[in-house]
Amino acid sequence: MASSSGNEKSVNPVLRISQLDALELNKALEQLVWSQFANCFHGFKPGVLAQFEPEVKAFLCFILWKFTVYSKNATVGQAILNIQYKNNLSQTEKYQPLSKHQKLWYLIFTVGGRWLEERCYDLFSNRQQQSFCKIKSYIGFGSGLLKLCGLVNFLVFLQKGTFATLTERILGIRSVFCKPQSVRQVGFEYMNRELLWHGFAEFLIYLLPLINVQKLKLKISSWCSPIAGLSSSENTLAVHGRECSLCGEWPTMPHTIGCPHVFCYYCIKSNFIFDMYFTCPKCGSEVHDLQPLKYKIEMTELHV
Repeated sequence: MASSSGNEKSVNPVLRISQLDALELNKALEQLVWSQFANCFHGFKPGVLAQFEPEVKAFLCFILWKFTVYSKNATVGQAILNIQYKNNLSQTEKYQPLSKHQKLWYLIFTVGGRWLEERCYDLFSNRQQQSFCKIKSYIGFGSGLLKLCGLVNFLVFLQKGTFATLTERILGIRSVFCKPQSVRQVGFEYMNRELLWHGFAEFLIYLLPLINVQKLKLKISSWCSPIAGLSSSENTLAVHGRECSLCGEWPTMPHTIGCPHVFCYYCIKSNFIFDMYFTCPKCGSEVHDLQPLKYKIEMTELHV
């Protein structure tokens, strides 16, 4: 291993983006393993895994640790990117694999810490006793402190490019290339397409609520079937008052907007409230004045 890796000076430094990509690949693999494992229990009673979910996740992560970090000194994401862990506490310049203590503490910090946080949350979430509340507050304070330290470590990592996680810095393990590596060529074509599509989708999501679809539909329909001039016999409310111009039924509480067409009160009122620039779908007239139809005309229409 030492002969294939060479000394530390001859190994190119691992890019920050490669280390971050390895972490994201690790998270994606854990999520994929958990989803595939959970699919095996779809036929069982709902919630059968909920009670033991932290333990099951910890067991699956333990198996991943056994076949990755413990046996190959590298996580799955690092192996894909030709990266592995080096014992940075060794005094020699040549590559030194992780010691058993470092591997064990890596398991405790990554898998054990996550399990402890999830299990403690389940244990103390419904406890109202004062002692449990104090323990819960202490655990919450410790978790917040660790996250703050993780944030500080990440800022230092962005500056210096080593120890992407707090666990790596505490244990003295750093990421190195397994063999001399040329500078990584990053392709941005796929990223550009995704950014363009997401930007276009966000633009549509912002624009569509501003479009009055109903008014646009009526405008297009008026273009497709232009209305001919009204004859003298059609120019009275008695002729057009037999049906609502919106619903097509006999008008209930008939009202007019100033054009020769009649509407149900609730039809025209709801559309006018929804769109203050509502126009008649028959002739395109705007709502100037919403007035009830005269009683004698309604009775005349009733007897026609």
